[in-house]
Amino acid sequence: MATIEQVIDQKYAKLGEILQSMNKVVVAFSGGVDSAFLLKAALEFMGKDRVLAITADSETYPEREKLEAIALAGSLGAPHEVIHTSELDIPGYAENPTNRCYFCKNSLFDHLIPIAHARGYEHVVFGAIADDLGEHRPGLQAAHERGVRAPLLEAGIKKSEIRHLSRKFGLATWDKPSFACLSSRIPYGEAITAEKLSMIDRAEDFLIQLGFRQVRVRQHDTLARIEVPASELADVLAVAETVHAKLKEIGYAYVTLDLKGYRSGSLNEVLAPQEQSVQAAAQA
Repeated sequence: MATIEQVIDQKYAKLGEILQSMNKVVVAFSGGVDSAFLLKAALEFMGKDRVLAITADSETYPEREKLEAIALAGSLGAPHEVIHTSELDIPGYAENPTNRCYFCKNSLFDHLIPIAHARGYEHVVFGAIADDLGEHRPGLQAAHERGVRAPLLEAGIKKSEIRHLSRKFGLATWDKPSFACLSSRIPYGEAITAEKLSMIDRAEDFLIQLGFRQVRVRQHDTLARIEVPASELADVLAVAETVHAKLKEIGYAYVTLDLKGYRSGSLNEVLAPQEQSVQAAAQA
């Protein structure tokens, strides 16, 4: 029976085969754990002459994330460009429907596919992973419709395996906290505005400066609901007065701490089970 290490190595070898079969690729590069690993693998298996990383800078993407993406691409020696996009200009996006991510990914691919074709890159790839199947991921549908590939998902690679290999390869992102666009902090059905996104960004940036690495500020109208890992709840309470004062200054009327702690996609918890699993069915 193969060891865990051997299974991971086999998956990585399969990833290499998938990438090498594509000839030339544009990588949708956010600088997060998954896209950083995908870019590293593409460079290793294909060479930098066959890879172009593109980062989309928009209202939903914090400046700190953009700067980290630029620095990381530079450290990997990857050809890299930053383009400017605006999710709020996408019809239907600001209304914040439950398939909001579909609009976002579809618009991203609207930008990346023409660039790829104009420059002779045969494929656009993005960092969806095996863990995404079975979760509420409307972006997978957009990718499927547009012919955008997800090599990590195709190779069956999971987040824990990406972190393991990233650490093995010396990638700085191996223990980077998970990140999702700022719009994911606003409950479905509540309008997304530039002002709300700015408030969320400023609030999270403040908490990060205080030392909380994995943090979300979910915005419910004028209420801020802070999520940190359950093990750090006491740490937030220790600086509660400081946090409350700063978030009030930013514009929140109420500041709360979620006692369940951080969990990815907590705003999806209100969705019906059949809606959460629709992406898995679409990919089956």
